Amino acid sequence: MKEKIRSSLLAKVFLLTALLLFGLSLVVYGLLAWLMPQTYSHKLNASLDEQTVSFLAGLEEVAFSDSGGLFDQFARNREIYSMELYDDNGVLIPLPSAQAPAAYGEAAYGETSLAGYGEGNVALSAEEETGEDAPVLAGHYYFSFGDSQERYLLLVYGKAGQIAELQQAFLRLFPFLSAVVLLVSLLVSWIYSRMITKPVLEISRVSERMSRLDLEWQVDGQRTDELGTLGKSLNRLSRNLRAALADLQKANEELEADIRREKALEQAQIEFFAAASHELKTPITVIKGQLEGMLLGIGAYKDREKYLLRSLRVTQTLESMVYDLLTISRLQAGDPGFQTGKLDCASVIRKYLADTEDLVVGKDLQIECRFPDSVPVHANESLMEKVFSNLIGNAVKYAPPEAVVKITVREGQGSWQFSIENTGTHIPEEAIPKLFEAFYRVDTSRSRQTGGSGLGLYIVQKILQQHHSRCHVRNTQEGVAFFFELPQRQL
Repeated sequence: MKEKIRSSLLAKVFLLTALLLFGLSLVVYGLLAWLMPQTYSHKLNASLDEQTVSFLAGLEEVAFSDSGGLFDQFARNREIYSMELYDDNGVLIPLPSAQAPAAYGEAAYGETSLAGYGEGNVALSAEEETGEDAPVLAGHYYFSFGDSQERYLLLVYGKAGQIAELQQAFLRLFPFLSAVVLLVSLLVSWIYSRMITKPVLEISRVSERMSRLDLEWQVDGQRTDELGTLGKSLNRLSRNLRAALADLQKANEELEADIRREKALEQAQIEFFAAASHELKTPITVIKGQLEGMLLGIGAYKDREKYLLRSLRVTQTLESMVYDLLTISRLQAGDPGFQTGKLDCASVIRKYLADTEDLVVGKDLQIECRFPDSVPVHANESLMEKVFSNLIGNAVKYAPPEAVVKITVREGQGSWQFSIENTGTHIPEEAIPKLFEAFYRVDTSRSRQTGGSGLGLYIVQKILQQHHSRCHVRNTQEGVAFFFELPQRQL
């Protein structure tokens, strides 16, 4: 139980407040129980003294023998318990009265000597303070009757029963008032402790959730005091932390994606250079073997003209491959020479078709052009020339005789849609996902004997990626179609 109280701010504030309120209430009650009788006693003394002074003023104007009526009238005062009269020698004498002496109380009328009376009040002994109307209040007064110069001492005892009743009332009410004060103290302490500790406990729970990086909470910001300011500050801190963590998570995801891309790029570069080394080794080996055969004059290699021509063709293939490798290297390095500008793709296509007219005529191919007079884009001219030369060149090269090559450009929503299709042949579906890989060839129709380096479509994809596009391929009912999009730009 003690440990639970020590660990609970609400319990501490509740118990401390209850104890303080209960203790303070008891102190206030005790002060009232002590001060009220004292105050009432002083009030009674003052009233009795005032009446006695007025009574003595009347005695000083009459003779001793004529004062009995005044004594009888004064004795009938409800606040008077008894009176005693002493002469100048301190001898108790009977009070002048027309009534019996018992009317003035039970004081003895013997020759009692009083010594040491001075000015002020005289308190009775504890034995005299018994009974409901015990004379706990007393006063002594010196005076002279009107017919004599002899000084007399009058002792006046007042009734103090009301004071005793007041004290008893406080004692009787103490248990009941203590229970009421305790209950009120507990209730007020509970309300007060809840009101004071509620925001503190809420902030404590919030801080615990913050330690677990749980920021989906909101502190009540309706308070206008320091705790309300703290709650609003925590709300702002929560929003800022959520934003910071979201940005950090986003940056972390981007970093992980960049790392994956870098690893994939590194692996692709490793595979690319491994394939390039293999592809370069083949023509170099062919050239080396033919040159050695011609130098040594072995067998058929004695016909140097024939094999020199073959070596030249292999060298041209090797040269084309080297140029392609240089282009790929510049694309990956982000060569600043590849700057974009305004370009009309329609004129680029027409120029390439004019340059390959002999090949088209030789294979008796039919070229169908479906594009407007102007196809304006924002691109790099030399790179786009390589894209169209590769795609249209492949369509012409691998189309069978008397086939149709369709070049189509349609205007889409904010973009140009390019399509290059050749009829009469298809690509195996399992080979389509690999067409844009470096040095990949479809065995049946795109072998090394056709003169391709295996880098054309790989370069096309790299160029289009730099222009925020991608090339796709699919088999159609009549043949094979390559298609891509470029954003429109006004010339």
